[in-house]
Amino acid sequence: MTTVSLDDLRRAFAMRATAYAHLFDVMRERFGTDVALEVGREATGRMGAVLGAAFAPFGPADLIGLKDAFLGGLGPAEPMFDPEVEQCDDAELRIQFRGCPLKEQWEAMGRTSEDVALLCRFAGAIDVKLFERAGFTFAGETWQPGRAGCCLLKVRPGPQASTGD
Repeated sequence: MTTVSLDDLRRAFAMRATAYAHLFDVMRERFGTDVALEVGREATGRMGAVLGAAFAPFGPADLIGLKDAFLGGLGPAEPMFDPEVEQCDDAELRIQFRGCPLKEQWEAMGRTSEDVALLCRFAGAIDVKLFERAGFTFAGETWQPGRAGCCLLKVRPGPQASTGD
């Protein structure tokens, strides 16, 4: 069994970030920013929906189980995201990523903060569809210029959760 090093993971995320950036550039040049963002979000959202199936047993309301499974799934990549659980109760799971290897790569590529914010929205659709596919409601925020860290994941019980009425 081969062990993947943190350096190997960093290189893999850097390649993914570079691919997203080039795809976004080509689509933006051909179709404009709005369409490029829409198509990119649809594509990354589809990837998230596939990944979200693994978390469906926790939906629509087991936020503690979701937190443990989701963070446990980061495995050796966890230090790159440096997640901080700000809240985890019956109402909301809130995780602040204090780092992001994708964002770091876009910055290393010399992207403007405006482009980095667009690329974060492009890539962040993975989280939207991941948590929605698992049966939850997602209300997270991607990084914006001037904000520390990166994405803020906000996951709430899904529409099928019992309201106690």
